[in-house]
Amino acid sequence: MTQSLFIHLENPETRYLERAARILREGGLIAFPTDSCYALGCHLGDKETLGRLRAIREISEHHHLTLMCRDLSEIARFARVDNAQYRLLKAVTPGSYVFILKGARELPRRVTHPKRKTIGLRIPAHPVALALLTVLDEPLLTTTLLLPGAETPLQEAWEIQDVLDGRIELVLDGGFCGIEPTTVIDLTGQTPELVRKGKGPLAPFGFME
Repeated sequence: MTQSLFIHLENPETRYLERAARILREGGLIAFPTDSCYALGCHLGDKETLGRLRAIREISEHHHLTLMCRDLSEIARFARVDNAQYRLLKAVTPGSYVFILKGARELPRRVTHPKRKTIGLRIPAHPVALALLTVLDEPLLTTTLLLPGAETPLQEAWEIQDVLDGRIELVLDGGFCGIEPTTVIDLTGQTPELVRKGKGPLAPFGFME
């Protein structure tokens, strides 16, 4: 049975965050709120749990996953970032963006795109997500909680628990946190490329809103 814990948005309870981190380290899947919508998360190094995450979303290895990081230093550790990319990331993070970048050697091959060797990276602007990353003390492999055939992500914790009961271990209940996914920007080319228009503003990249 899936657990659900109501967590304070401004001052997330440490005991709940520690429980979530322990579940992740032991191979569990969790759902948690972000600054865009709810996300599914698993430990970066857990191959079996990654398979469960992909099965829930019904996505293949060609679908970009997102490595959620605390800060730019973590992004620079797990992705290849040049000076121009770093300046751009510094100007717009934290925020509701996912950036497609070339993965670094530290990343397991199974979490990158099999042909492009790329991965999505993001620094959330949400107190629960950031606090969880701090307690976990490492990045978290995530994906938007958008189920197969659905037009919008699951938006309430009770709904997540009902639909995914027994398929994930924990829901951190932060109440309604929105249904608009992140803006996705591909930074692997000479200029930024808009992959998906979402919550993050487009103006910093020179795109029309």
